[in-house]
Amino acid sequence: MAIRPEEITNIIKEKIEKFDTQADLSEVGTVIQVGDGIARVYGLNQVKASELVDFGNGVKGMAMNLEYDNVGCVLMGSDDLVHEGGTVKRTGEVISIPVGPEVIGRVVDPLGRPLDGKGEIRADKHMPLDIVAPGIVERQPVKQPLQTGLKAIDALVPIGKGQRELIIGDRQTGKTAIAIDAIINQKNLPADQRCLCIYVAVGQKNSTVAQVVKTLTDFGAMEYTTVVAATAADPASMLYIAPYAGCAIGEYFMWQGKDVLIVYDDLSKHAQAYRQMSLLLRRPPGREAYPGDVFYLHSRLLERACKLSKENGGGSLTALPIIETQANDVSAYIPTNVISITDGQIYLESSLFLSGIKPAINVGLSVSRVGGSAQRKTMRKVAGTLRVDMSQYQELEGFAQFGSELDKESQRQIARGKRMSELLKQDQYQPMRLSQEVLALFAGVNGYTDEVPVEQVRAYEKQLLAWAGSSQKALLDELDAATELTDELTQKINAALTQFKEIFKGAK
Repeated sequence: MAIRPEEITNIIKEKIEKFDTQADLSEVGTVIQVGDGIARVYGLNQVKASELVDFGNGVKGMAMNLEYDNVGCVLMGSDDLVHEGGTVKRTGEVISIPVGPEVIGRVVDPLGRPLDGKGEIRADKHMPLDIVAPGIVERQPVKQPLQTGLKAIDALVPIGKGQRELIIGDRQTGKTAIAIDAIINQKNLPADQRCLCIYVAVGQKNSTVAQVVKTLTDFGAMEYTTVVAATAADPASMLYIAPYAGCAIGEYFMWQGKDVLIVYDDLSKHAQAYRQMSLLLRRPPGREAYPGDVFYLHSRLLERACKLSKENGGGSLTALPIIETQANDVSAYIPTNVISITDGQIYLESSLFLSGIKPAINVGLSVSRVGGSAQRKTMRKVAGTLRVDMSQYQELEGFAQFGSELDKESQRQIARGKRMSELLKQDQYQPMRLSQEVLALFAGVNGYTDEVPVEQVRAYEKQLLAWAGSSQKALLDELDAATELTDELTQKINAALTQFKEIFKGAK
């Protein structure tokens, strides 16, 4: 049976009378109630919010509720080792994590303890987990592209360095795959364009995290990546601090003038862990039983992603938060919260995924609010009308399903749209160079695939890129380096595609 708040106060008073209160209550406290990962402590009168406290037996806790007659602490370990009447000591440290080059290539928990068996992390510097985001004056506009290596994203919903782009969709629609591909693609980029990467796993199975680490290792991406893992087996407190821990590591490198990409996978489980803690701490619930400050929970995390001004070193922190929806419901409480905080969203639809379109991006609902100004001009020129064309194609295809008779122009649009849908498909863990993306999309947008049967479009693309890699290396290098698609460069692409048209005809 639930205990009413006034009964808790009486219980606390009774238990306080039993304990010796002669000790220095500003530094030492006594456990008066423990259970469900929460401990109520009498004493610790000078404790700070988010300060680490020591319960002994190797169990640490974090002070969350600073009330008049007790302190509510969340435990960072098993509550089996904490007992009523036990002594609690202040550490004087607000919760922080070790940062520095030593954490690159490592798998750590949210307190910075290694999970990969490669030995202790000896970092000289620590960063507090929860700090105020840089102000407007300390930032500059987002204008540098962050290449993900995925045609559908780089062309339709481009991401800029310093942006917060939400990846949202039901479970098993390829959300994590997009983030992992973006991390792997950094290896394909020149050193001056590459990002350091941080992958934060919140509430996932140990086997899932191990699989991600293995994938990143196999592709050589762990050389520049840090994995922060708080798995489903960990207490809610660890899931709560995990995204802030990853963000603190990223901010350290951002203030060093480096570009950082951070993935939060996923913030739905983060919100659920915070709800669990808050309700056990008896914070008043609001809509859908979430505490009233759940919006602040994510806004203070995602606001820390930015592009710093030149005076501050010009570093950037790009955030890719992931949100899992139920039955494609983007209007639920947590999804709408995070959509309103971020600078756009990549919406993955389960029906598209099941029909074989991967990545399963819904062009109509996906948007990037700042990426257009950060998109490479070569890509922008090629993909200029692609977004509108794909939206019109999806609408016309709906009409065609009802057996409506369409005019020739509409039939041409549908034929082109089907081929562009095929061109935008991409296999997992195969991110592409910018030049390859531009060449493939240029072929589709300018009608070079119009005569290719729909089922052969992907074979056409594969052969085109293989042929260009062997006999058109100079053109690919020029496309990678180009800041603009000049008339001269356009002529070279047209010449190459015309030449390949004859080769592909011969291959059939």
